[in-house]
Amino acid sequence: MNFELRVFLAKRIIGSKAYKSSVSAPIIKIGIAAIAIGIVVMMIAIATGIGLQQKIRDKVVAFNGHVTISNFDSNNSQESIVPISKNQEFYPEFKEVDGIKHVQAVATKFGIIRTETDFEGAVFKGVGQDFDWSYFQEFLIEGKLPSFTKKWSEEVLISQYLADRLGFKVGEKFQMVFAKNDTEKAPNIITFNIVGIYNSGFQELDQQYLIGNIRHIQRINNWEEDQIGNFEVFISDYSQLDQKGIEIYQNTPSTLNTITVSNKYSSIFEWIKIFDKNIYGIIGIMILVAGINMITALLVLILERTQMIGILKALGSNNWSIRKLFLYNASYLILLGLFWGNLLGLGLLFAQKYFKLFPLDPSVYYVSEAPVYISLGYIVGLNIGTLILCLLMLLIPSYIITKISPVKAIRFQ
Repeated sequence: MNFELRVFLAKRIIGSKAYKSSVSAPIIKIGIAAIAIGIVVMMIAIATGIGLQQKIRDKVVAFNGHVTISNFDSNNSQESIVPISKNQEFYPEFKEVDGIKHVQAVATKFGIIRTETDFEGAVFKGVGQDFDWSYFQEFLIEGKLPSFTKKWSEEVLISQYLADRLGFKVGEKFQMVFAKNDTEKAPNIITFNIVGIYNSGFQELDQQYLIGNIRHIQRINNWEEDQIGNFEVFISDYSQLDQKGIEIYQNTPSTLNTITVSNKYSSIFEWIKIFDKNIYGIIGIMILVAGINMITALLVLILERTQMIGILKALGSNNWSIRKLFLYNASYLILLGLFWGNLLGLGLLFAQKYFKLFPLDPSVYYVSEAPVYISLGYIVGLNIGTLILCLLMLLIPSYIITKISPVKAIRFQ
């Protein structure tokens, strides 16, 4: 049986009026629906899983960089204790390692924000003109980003979490108290001006940091102008984080230590790795369910067409030719399910991306709405993989055709 004849017969089977009113019709529709629902669920699982991973990762990177270079004597403290000179071979451009996007010098100092009625502890992150504001531009919800073109600036960017707790608004001023290294001396009290409010959605970090001029920390700690707390390094490709972390360590002085963001916040990054296992599990279950439904549909279709199978065998068709006839039919049904599944799945993903239909609790997921990652690569791969795996699963039930006797099949009622 040639290819054209098999395609013609497959079209006749699926397009005949008898088929549409047969017992197999609802079963076929259930099989198509199972493929469509499976694709929708798998697309949502991949898009939201990868989207959450990227969003959470980017938020942590915004506050720390991909790799932090600090003094060994820092004792993993949130506060910069021992200063580092900015006069390093890798600053301001890290030419020794490929794939380094940006290096910035920062310092941190713990302080107490006080008002007439309340107070709150926070970490003041001092930055300079080399600071990359691109991440915080996305987080900005009110006001503007601070400008540090002058040597001294009292402008700060504060989180919405701290602003709400202390009743601050853009344009207001507040005092922050910093203890000196010599505890016997009076603390430093600095008045800051709020020029912007940000909300990263990562409450664990938002409740800690406000961002201002690094010169204040240098003055409080009696540091020179070229002394800072640590360097934050940003890389171009996150998938190479561990490799670049090793290369950066190898190309920095022996007195300095390096730590990747995944090691610094290991609990968070271990948690988001679990998303991968969930995605693989959902894909496996959905393909299995879709495959079982298609196996059922194919068996019913073969049972209904037993007489036709007997006639084709009597006319000289071999078993493999007849099996391919039914596999063509099944391929059409699978493709039909994939079409509707992609239409519905992409519709839901784009609706979530642009209209934020499904909110999330930021205290649990670190984001206020479910982020989606849409890529042609995984969509095409998902469709091709589903088609191939379902067809491979159908090879086994199609083997029943080889057991059908032409004489008995023609008499079959």
